[in-house]
Amino acid sequence: MEAIYEVEVTTGSMTHAGTFDKIFITLIGTHGESERTKLDSFGRDFKTGMKVKYKVTTRFTIGYLLLIRLEKDNVMFLPENDWFCSLVNVRTPEKDVIHFPCYRWMAEGEVIELREAKATKIYDEKYLQLEEHRKNEMKHNKQVYQWTEFKTGLPQCTCFQEPLSLPSVVRFSFTKDMDSAFNSSTALGEIRMKKLVKRPDQWVEMEDMKSAFWSSRTTISEYVQLHWMDDDFFGYQLLNGPNPMMLRRCTELPLNFAVNDGVVQPFLGSGMSLTQEMKQGNIFLCDYKRLADLPAQVINGKQQYVAAPLCLLYKNQMGKLLPIAIQLQQQASDGNPVFLPSDCEYDWQLAKLYVRNADCLEHQASFYLRTHLLAETFTVSLLRNLSAAHPIHKLLMPHTRYTLQINTLLRDRLIGPNGAVTQNTSIGDEGMTDLMKKALSDLTYSSLCLLEDISDRGLESIPNFFYRDDGLQIWGIINDFVRSMVEFYYKSDGDVQRDTELQDWIKEIFIHEFLEKSSTGIPQCFSTVEEVIKFVTMVVFTVSAQHSALRAGLFDYGSWFPNAPGSLKRPPPTSKGRSGKNTLLDTLPDMNTSAYLVSVFWLLSKPSSDLVSLGQYPEDYFCQTAPQKMIRDYRAELSFLSESIKDRNTGLQVPYTYMCPDTISNSVSI
Repeated sequence: MEAIYEVEVTTGSMTHAGTFDKIFITLIGTHGESERTKLDSFGRDFKTGMKVKYKVTTRFTIGYLLLIRLEKDNVMFLPENDWFCSLVNVRTPEKDVIHFPCYRWMAEGEVIELREAKATKIYDEKYLQLEEHRKNEMKHNKQVYQWTEFKTGLPQCTCFQEPLSLPSVVRFSFTKDMDSAFNSSTALGEIRMKKLVKRPDQWVEMEDMKSAFWSSRTTISEYVQLHWMDDDFFGYQLLNGPNPMMLRRCTELPLNFAVNDGVVQPFLGSGMSLTQEMKQGNIFLCDYKRLADLPAQVINGKQQYVAAPLCLLYKNQMGKLLPIAIQLQQQASDGNPVFLPSDCEYDWQLAKLYVRNADCLEHQASFYLRTHLLAETFTVSLLRNLSAAHPIHKLLMPHTRYTLQINTLLRDRLIGPNGAVTQNTSIGDEGMTDLMKKALSDLTYSSLCLLEDISDRGLESIPNFFYRDDGLQIWGIINDFVRSMVEFYYKSDGDVQRDTELQDWIKEIFIHEFLEKSSTGIPQCFSTVEEVIKFVTMVVFTVSAQHSALRAGLFDYGSWFPNAPGSLKRPPPTSKGRSGKNTLLDTLPDMNTSAYLVSVFWLLSKPSSDLVSLGQYPEDYFCQTAPQKMIRDYRAELSFLSESIKDRNTGLQVPYTYMCPDTISNSVSI
């Protein structure tokens, strides 16, 4: 008996999503297949953003509809162009509407088989055809997305060496691709520093820096330029600048830090001893020990230098965090003095400059390792091990948007041997690699989970810590959303334990990101629903909110380049009283080195032109009512938090915007 299926095809709305090419469809059911049918409504069917309906007629009912097959052929005499298919809906003769999400580019000659949107775990498959389809999908993906080594001792990455070799499904859209090329080629022009990159000269006057900086300033960077050497702002940056990861409460002084009660007593202001202040929770430490013994490179024919400071800070009775002692090298000695606020102005400024340099280097390593490289591992393992029908694949796929392409570009243009970061920081390629290895060895599961990280660092009660306050609220909202989703699909711990795809996903993350080090605390398998909830929450938070917190403030705090110098030209001082008004200028990086690094900060901080913010899911991967309602509730919670943060910021001299949900990208996409 003849059966009629109504097919609605939606073309994506991004630039150049449409095509002139011929599109064919085959419907595959439990009782057979339809004929290969050309989709043609006698007009241009596949224009950008269009929805077009068709009828596919079969000689008999094909049973329960399992899959649809799409094929694309070039129209003669016209140039071949990719097509972005968003969604195909099929209304069966029984009046059921079945959704087939696609959301990917399709090239000439490509064949894509899609299954319905309903999320299904591997052990819930009811049909042999779908089991076979799933098996073939994962076999294909493991051949396409292979692991390779970027640098020995660092997390492994995808095997693709340049962006055009990436599969179309994970490449930039046309808009994003053009935007990225524009950013890369014009960053220096946008910040009006193009002339500086041709000048390998030392800065002569601070006024020259102000002139170079002024055309590219932001409201916050203006404040930074005016207050970068103020002790209270120095402390504030360690809480709310682009690197809030180094500060921790100090309960006992490190043995290699030549500080005692007598040395810092004059700066405590409360009458209590240093020991008493530590017991009260008012003493904090930044220890840049990972920078010790790193090689330094030569830039513009000049040897560069790096310190490995210890910086002690005091939270005073007004809640301000103030530096009270700085030792520039790890080993205490007569040639490694402890600098104090009571030292001459130039000595104290110079000591803080070396801390700012150390913080800049640590931040670069932390930013790439804790966000970009983690995100890539999550993504590659997801594509290799979780079928597109898997609920966790559907949940996390929007959080992988553009990640593989941006990381391929990053390895080439920023952190590779000839990258802008490695070429313009004091430690160079070898030193940055060693620093990331050290950072990886210190990376733990707890440090990736915000509440545990804040607790481990003893920062629960320090005031004006907006990274913590906003981040914990976001973590909580993400966690509630993930919990509702995971518990909807996993009713018991046994469901988790028998999901072989889920177990393979976490196993490869443990192997390829954390290099099989059980000391990290990263799970090697999942035993309970709670373990899945926690890990997936961490993944979403890392690739969205954490990435934003470490990225979005780079230009605000680094465009005034003395505040975030990537390199210094003089060795750390070995005695006091030898600094003068020109010492800072002699120590700061040259004009071209400064300009190149600021251009990187601008490029990484610039909002994407096609931002998909946290909680927004333009792709409809879930067809069931319950998950769709969970997404709406999640979005509402994030929207409420955004308004709350904006209200708070109106009362701040230096607003903290980097963890505002409506400005956070859903994925590592820049």
